[in-house]
Amino acid sequence: MKIDVPAVRKCLKQFDFKTLFREHLGWDNHHAQLDIPVNGQTVSLCAIAQKRGFVAFICDSHIPDRATRLKIDHQITKSAREHFVIYADKAAGQQVWQWVRREPGKPLASRDHRFDIRQSGDFLTQRLNQIAVDMEEEENITVVDVAGRARAAFDVDKVTKRFYDRFKTEHAAFLKLINGFPRPRKVNGKEEQHPDLQWYTSLMLNRLMFVYFIQKKGFLDGDTEYLRNRLKLVQQARGKDKFLSFYRYFLMRLFHDGLGKSPNERKLDPAIEKLLGRVPFLNGGFFEVHELEQRYSEIDIPDNAFEKLFDFFDQYRWHLDERPLRADNEINPDVVGYIFEKYINQKQMGAYYTKEDITEYNGKNTIIPFIFDAAQKKCAIAFQPDSALWRLLRDNPDRYIYPAVRHGVVSDDGSIVPESELPDFVQKGMHDPQTRMHDNRYNLQQAQAHDPIRLVTETWREYVGRRNRCLEMRAKLQRGEVHQINDLITLNLDIWQFARDAIVNAEGPELLRAFWQAITAVTVLDPTCGSGAFLFAALRILETLYSDCLERMDRFIEDLADKPHHPEQYSDFKKVLAQIAKHPNERYFVLKSIIINNLFGVDIMKEAVEICKLRLFLKLVAQVEKVEQIEPLPDMDFNIRSGNTLVGYATADQVRKAFTEERHSDLQVQGRLLMGEDEDNYKRFEESAGLVDKAFRQFRAQQTTHGGKVTHKDKLDLRQRLAELDAQLDLILAGEYGITPKSYGSKAAYEQAFIKWKDSHQPFHWFVEFYGIMSAGGFDVIIGNPPYVEYAKVKNDYTIHGYTTESCGNLYAFLTERSFCLLQKEGSFGFIVPISLVCTQRMEVLQNSIASFSKNIWLSNYAERPSKLFVGAEVLLTIVLTRTGISSANYYTTKFMKWASEERSNLFQRIEYQNIQNKIKPYVINKQSEAIELQIIAKLLNQAKQLGYYFQSNSKYPVYYRIGGGRYWKIFTNFQPQFVLNDKNSVSSRENYLYLEKAELRDVVITLLSSSLFYWYFIMTTNCRDLNPSDLNNYPFQMETMSEKHTSLLAQLCKALMIDYKNNSLLKEKTSSLTGAIKYQEFYPRLSKDILDNIDKVLAQHYGFTDEELDFIINYDIKYRMGNADDETGDDE
Repeated sequence: MKIDVPAVRKCLKQFDFKTLFREHLGWDNHHAQLDIPVNGQTVSLCAIAQKRGFVAFICDSHIPDRATRLKIDHQITKSAREHFVIYADKAAGQQVWQWVRREPGKPLASRDHRFDIRQSGDFLTQRLNQIAVDMEEEENITVVDVAGRARAAFDVDKVTKRFYDRFKTEHAAFLKLINGFPRPRKVNGKEEQHPDLQWYTSLMLNRLMFVYFIQKKGFLDGDTEYLRNRLKLVQQARGKDKFLSFYRYFLMRLFHDGLGKSPNERKLDPAIEKLLGRVPFLNGGFFEVHELEQRYSEIDIPDNAFEKLFDFFDQYRWHLDERPLRADNEINPDVVGYIFEKYINQKQMGAYYTKEDITEYNGKNTIIPFIFDAAQKKCAIAFQPDSALWRLLRDNPDRYIYPAVRHGVVSDDGSIVPESELPDFVQKGMHDPQTRMHDNRYNLQQAQAHDPIRLVTETWREYVGRRNRCLEMRAKLQRGEVHQINDLITLNLDIWQFARDAIVNAEGPELLRAFWQAITAVTVLDPTCGSGAFLFAALRILETLYSDCLERMDRFIEDLADKPHHPEQYSDFKKVLAQIAKHPNERYFVLKSIIINNLFGVDIMKEAVEICKLRLFLKLVAQVEKVEQIEPLPDMDFNIRSGNTLVGYATADQVRKAFTEERHSDLQVQGRLLMGEDEDNYKRFEESAGLVDKAFRQFRAQQTTHGGKVTHKDKLDLRQRLAELDAQLDLILAGEYGITPKSYGSKAAYEQAFIKWKDSHQPFHWFVEFYGIMSAGGFDVIIGNPPYVEYAKVKNDYTIHGYTTESCGNLYAFLTERSFCLLQKEGSFGFIVPISLVCTQRMEVLQNSIASFSKNIWLSNYAERPSKLFVGAEVLLTIVLTRTGISSANYYTTKFMKWASEERSNLFQRIEYQNIQNKIKPYVINKQSEAIELQIIAKLLNQAKQLGYYFQSNSKYPVYYRIGGGRYWKIFTNFQPQFVLNDKNSVSSRENYLYLEKAELRDVVITLLSSSLFYWYFIMTTNCRDLNPSDLNNYPFQMETMSEKHTSLLAQLCKALMIDYKNNSLLKEKTSSLTGAIKYQEFYPRLSKDILDNIDKVLAQHYGFTDEELDFIINYDIKYRMGNADDETGDDE
């Protein structure tokens, strides 16, 4: 059915939902009222229409927050399983259309579509068109059909996903129309396009998207439809695809001669010059003759390929400003990054779209500490503990404590919110563990959005913990106890704001000079840069620091005006400001300088590199309002590179070893024949690399010097000299892989094997490509998100040599090791990696490797439920930050953090680190963030034995448990849970057993492992998912010291717990595609919490816990363990 779009749009804007559904969507009348109790209030909903039992409800009182909407939806499901809800706020002119996806075995997924009456509503009307029903369908349509249409309509993301879905289709269509590349090849029985064709397709689309952005600003001959109009002109003048295509006659000349050359260098015939019109010289290497265009001289693309593509692009509004998207059909540069992240098939590559809060957290906590340390070396007096710099923290501590931490604790006027403003039960509970221990109001009652005291979803227990931490930090700052930049990481203070204040309030020019020199010289690398998410974070951070320095320089010079001074005073500041004044756009010049001097990236995917450069170009062009302000774009080809970060020589020592180390058999002969003799050859090679680096520095300097010229010949010469050095190292490295002339019967066979090896391994020699940086000791800062891919999955493509972490078996481990090889001795490092880093035995080698380089290590740990850091990625994560240096490593870690989606905005503001003093296992870095946990660990470690001491290989007294599942509870029983497979009694493949000598010991072990104490230990020391034998064997416990009274009590509690488990259990059914129909017994331990609490009380006496420690254990993670189970069936998966 095709709906009347103008009429539907009118209904939406007038909030006339009855007319919308009945007259335009073909739904039926429905009258029902639902009053939903939620969060102590009643929310009223009215059913306005239905179709075959699928009901549309409206709530027109207000728009609740997302958490509340999910709770409401859960209640509605009891009355109408298939439904959606429209939340309407007519006064604000806003609507939220909510549909919740329900799939067996998966968490609920809310799909919310916001509509503002100031928008066109085109996106929403497209969705509504899919749920419209016409007369011809009326007789045969069912509720299943309507539900399927609702899924198709609402189960999509925002404009970026819609654009990507269409982009993917257009990309594939455009690729098929390109001529001049090798034919498709068969790979594992499937036809696969040549990778060069894939690459060139992406390059062309990137170029065309860039042109679309700048033409919409009128930068191309003042024509906002430049490409479309030039296509028409070419076809009118020469005929469609006659003589030369639009691609060969016009587009290549626009790219190579127009945008790629200055007006003085262009040599065009008058007809083409007239056709091009006034176009700016952009340089940047983006529009020069590409290596693929050199390699494949017969490339051609027919006109209809562009007609179809322009039809697609013209459906969107292209804007370069950095505001959020305001309309349904807008495209801005952020969308380009999303395209890449999706297009590379992220899950297979092990890469995930990294949101700005992650990249900002990593960036500011690595870049700023390095800058401070570098500045301190040049101006040590300004960093003394009692200096003006650190007094910023003492005099105004609230400025550097994040708003989410201060909320409801410190008022805007600086006064502390008195305890008397808190509810009575909170005032009592916050000082008495016995009072709060079992008070559900204190432990489970969650705050709504805009609560004046608590953060959204925060319990009173969490509020009190945050309050205490906030006031402790505040007092610490007021006492002047913080005077090391690393302390701002540990305390999670606003390090970025502090850095900016330190610069703009610099009392003396020496400190400002030290900061400026450190900022302009810092080198930031992402060794797996993708589309540049981390480099963009670095750019944002450095831009503010650059600008703050310039502002402070300006004020120093202004202050001279009223004072007698030497003409040379502040001459360096004057020189910097004069240089900037020569440029028409200060921000453009600052960003360009940072891109050229400070940012570096490498990625194995050539398309990723192209997209990264495109996004940086767009960032620059976005600063320009008039075409006259456009300066040549920076040439990033030597900053953002393509290659395999893991394969190649990284350091001078590695290259020297490659030249001089005695080799065996033909490899030794090959090395000497090619290179001559040992150390002398290495020195000659290093001299050549030095000369290339000198040329590169000149190349880079010319780009930021007003009037500086970088010719295409300069670049080709530089590339040629780099290629010669790379070629020498490639031959030696191939020899290490066994690719030598003597290994093959003929020269042709050897050369073919060498080419195949080089294509598959894509070696990248850091020592050559970044000689100046590596010869000076390495990069200052390395940040990123490496791929999480098992080595076995890529071994058929390439192999690595010489890594101590090879036994770890995952690419992220190798990339971490390589990064420390590339990092200077006093640098900063920040990666986001799987949580296995901190808790699995095979990663112990990697842990030790990191510790050997680091003096301080910060590890923050993140769950994937109820919300996750990476959308679509079921992976538990750790962000690791380090400061390298020669000393024993200090570890700072967090608890296993969980949060709802509403809390994401303040997630990183609420990080709490705790210094680790005792590692329970050599390969485990405890996940903890409270001092009380240190006390509990110490008491556990007083036990002389471990639980595994009591296990036997077999006995009459088994304990049954599952090795996986149970996100919030672990189930241990003295009976075998029911499991029926295809109507026959069976045993789950995930079931496992422990065997004890006596029934009494078995019952004690069951209670111990069922306790909240063990759950805390499990979360703190494992991967938080699987129960491995070592997790049980190593648990500290000594049966011999347990009193008869405690033993008897635990035996009684075990009996009661088993009865309760059985009484509360359900027999669930599901179908497996592998095994068939399954029935299994599912348990609900949250319903047995009283018994479990009594178990913990007995264990507390055994271990000697205080009331404070027992309270912590009983209420550990209680918000999620005892919260709403609808978000995640966490009882026993």
